[in-house]
Amino acid sequence: MLLLSLSHISPKPSLASSSLRFLRQTQSPRFLKLPFCPSSLACHVSRRGSSFSFSSRSSCVHMESSSPPAAASVDSVTHDLKNQSLDGGRDGDANKVKLKLEDLNWDHSFVRELPGDPRTDILPREVLHACYTKVSPSAEVENPQLVAGSESVAQLLDLDPKEFERPDFPLFFSGASPLVGAMPYAQCYGGHQFGMWAGQLGDGRAITLGEIINSKSERWELQLKGAGKTPYSRFADGLAVLRSSIREFLCSEAMHFLGIPTTRALCLVTTGKYVTRDMFYDGNPKEEPGAIVCRVAQSFLRFGSYQIHASRGKEDFDIVRALADYAIRHHFPHIENMSKSDSLSFSLGDEDHSVVDLTSNKYAAWIVEIAERTASLVARWQGVGFTHGVLNTDNMSILGLTIDYGPFGFLDAFDPSYTPNTTDLPGRRYCFANQPDIGLWNIAQFASTLSAAKLIDDKESNYAMERYGTKFMDEYQAIMTKKLGLPKYNKQLISKLLNNLAVDKVDYTNFFRLLSNLKADTSIPEGELLVPLKAALLDIGKERKEAWISWVQSYIHELASSGITDEERKVSMDSVNPKYVLRNYLCQSAIDVAEQGDFSEVQRLLKIMERPYDEQPGMEKYARLPPAWAYRPGVCMLSCSS
Repeated sequence: MLLLSLSHISPKPSLASSSLRFLRQTQSPRFLKLPFCPSSLACHVSRRGSSFSFSSRSSCVHMESSSPPAAASVDSVTHDLKNQSLDGGRDGDANKVKLKLEDLNWDHSFVRELPGDPRTDILPREVLHACYTKVSPSAEVENPQLVAGSESVAQLLDLDPKEFERPDFPLFFSGASPLVGAMPYAQCYGGHQFGMWAGQLGDGRAITLGEIINSKSERWELQLKGAGKTPYSRFADGLAVLRSSIREFLCSEAMHFLGIPTTRALCLVTTGKYVTRDMFYDGNPKEEPGAIVCRVAQSFLRFGSYQIHASRGKEDFDIVRALADYAIRHHFPHIENMSKSDSLSFSLGDEDHSVVDLTSNKYAAWIVEIAERTASLVARWQGVGFTHGVLNTDNMSILGLTIDYGPFGFLDAFDPSYTPNTTDLPGRRYCFANQPDIGLWNIAQFASTLSAAKLIDDKESNYAMERYGTKFMDEYQAIMTKKLGLPKYNKQLISKLLNNLAVDKVDYTNFFRLLSNLKADTSIPEGELLVPLKAALLDIGKERKEAWISWVQSYIHELASSGITDEERKVSMDSVNPKYVLRNYLCQSAIDVAEQGDFSEVQRLLKIMERPYDEQPGMEKYARLPPAWAYRPGVCMLSCSS
């Protein structure tokens, strides 16, 4: 595994066929030169010049040019994204439809249109030739209680938020009482875990209840995580604890309101039972309160949903195709409807001047869009300093959503090698700096799956890989440009900033929030330049102070040439630089009191994270640096045990 440190950076990507084969066959992502090695000013991708032409007025796969205007691209980071039906719809639009639980509009297209397991028992076993197994929630429950509910998600489902107040609501969402209209099942999938093929995995403790069709004809799947055993549980108990469930519930909603594609969370309930967990895998298990979170997404299909069937050989290739057709039909209908008249032909820019025509193969157009959605997602993670922690292929959504919140973490002190996952410590495969490379590696595995099933060829695979790299850099550069309030992207200025942040271990979130307070005034005396950043630049010596003054002078010079007023720039910068992120110590504080039966801090954190870009007077303590106790094991570092 290549560790991206302050003195080393991975080589330039090559997306020729040989490189694609190498990506498929190796465990280590080593291919993108990415801007997370602060000491290297040459670490940005130098994109290959793909030439392409198209006559369609509305391309089905977002094929923008290599260098889009920064403002146009970044506006989608915090504004357009929140307005897409993909991850939540328009929260500001009051939904007039307010249904009771019994009146929800259920559908079951996944079960109806795809092959299922003929057995319905929960004995751990290999499930062959099937996409799912019908199972019912089986977690033991005793006086379950509602910890918190998201009114925003309730609106997506046309559910009246007052339903949260029903005495029987916790019974329905703990699985103790079946919801009228539900048809529960567990999905079969496989995946690469830490670079190694792990075979069948599947929903070992997540049970999908079905799909809700809302008044906007949007399809939303409801899934109970921690609801009991399934055939995919292997040796586990199928349960979840309150600690991990609080983290997933809060981060699902926090990410949405940051403007980042994510699965959502409707509610969190306790089971009233205890669950045994060895949190650090050190032979010291303990009893923890059990809980179940109701996750919501337009689809929970993952890369691994396709990999498992391709791995089983030719007789299951038809299932790969059926799953692809299902996803395109329900979640990528624009691809299903494109025609030759769209004329989406692209040159790969290789020695043979190969051409890929996306209108001639819908599966090629599909993987290109998945690659771009994934690249855009990872760029947004890097922009807010989010580290997923477990980017296995079974944790990669085909919709480009953040999915499966385990040992995640937001950067406190800027450290490109940061990983929140104790299991990942030896090689730091999934550290912050490696996430873009891992995204590319995972796309390669998905491309290999579709190639094995004869849905795409090598040229189409190569093009999807190339689009990932181009899309990532376009998005990331645009995000960083707007985070700094610059008129245009400045590689040297941004690289030097990242280097300074890493050397002095500056808090990532607080620094960028404070940066908007600088004035574009080149006459400010040297001794006053760092005053607006004083709260972030702590304990720096004379030499480092000079380095920061030098950078601020260069930065102010760039700002002064933009013609934008300080007030306008501050509004723009504050709209992309959050004041509040879900730091691990905030989660832990809420967990500590929730385990004693007090859920008020969970509910308070939810409300704060629904407005991350607002000042929220009186809530300033939630934007503070982590206290000393936050660096103990189990707070700053977590395992996958949940």
